[in-house]
Amino acid sequence: MHTYLTYGAFGWLVFTGVAHFVIDVVSQYLRGKRPPGVETTLYYGLNSAFALGQVLFGLICVWIAWRQPGLLTERPVVALCLAGAVAWLTITFAFMGYWEPKVNAGIFAALLIAALLTAPAASP
Repeated sequence: MHTYLTYGAFGWLVFTGVAHFVIDVVSQYLRGKRPPGVETTLYYGLNSAFALGQVLFGLICVWIAWRQPGLLTERPVVALCLAGAVAWLTITFAFMGYWEPKVNAGIFAALLIAALLTAPAASP
């Protein structure tokens, strides 16, 4: 169960990062929804950085889970993953007015916690 939840959590992060970028940056740019200006540049920059961070972190963790599954149960790595979840939730509540990124980051945090709770006990 731990393996499925681990892949699910980081796969969800990759999927939602790609979807966030496609919906909030690419589609709005192609449809010309935002007039050129500083606010538009900041909007695209925030959403691009947010999505890219999720995709890259998710891909790295999926690769680690595939190559070294036990590494994702070590305390420093767990702390880094939880810090990422908290950071994405903080960014969504502080800077994003719509609810979808909040829900996606919350689902990632829930999947990550579930994966951590089902991790096999360390052998002595």
